Amino acid sequence: MKTLLTAFLMLLISGAACAESGSFQFQPTRQAIPTDDAAKVEVTELFWYGCPHCHDLEPYISVWVKKLPQDVVFKRVPAVPRPDWVPGGRAYYTMEALGVLEKLHTPFFEAIHKQRAVNPSDDKAIIDWITKNSGLDKQKVADAYNSFSVNTKLQRAMQTFSASGATGVPTLIVDGKYITSISMSGGLEQTLQVADQLIVKARAEKTGKK
Repeated sequence: MKTLLTAFLMLLISGAACAESGSFQFQPTRQAIPTDDAAKVEVTELFWYGCPHCHDLEPYISVWVKKLPQDVVFKRVPAVPRPDWVPGGRAYYTMEALGVLEKLHTPFFEAIHKQRAVNPSDDKAIIDWITKNSGLDKQKVADAYNSFSVNTKLQRAMQTFSASGATGVPTLIVDGKYITSISMSGGLEQTLQVADQLIVKARAEKTGKK
């Protein structure tokens, strides 16, 4: 399974094209990305635990998410554009599968960027960290980390990243149609402001109102 996953990654990388430009605050996605609920405006954050900008955005986005309107849903998808980012994606989906994501998501960021306690590209280090900080059995963590369900979600995450047209993280996808990022908007808070504008735009497109 890991061999197939690596092959898929290399195919994704070879087909990637530069899509971001500092002269645009947002742009259409490369391909339309299906959302989970057509009645809602979906915002997806593409991120990597090893990315310092993603770490810096986290406190801003945590506050922003709490203020979103009821017709807007937010989710995260780990970006996996290259093989050394796969362990970070596995970490996210492993914590989700074990029911400890809400508890450990922010601490994992802190362990990487502030405490320098774990390498986000090291499988063993990640399994050890999740085991220590979740209180779960190490074999249970390792089994989840290498599970079919986590592999399946990773492949979907790769497809989402490729379809979005993103070339870096953090990137926000709004309703499967538009992307914005720090390089496009000019800053952390500006990225969320652009996302707010795109939410309004996507909502109007759903209702047919301009």
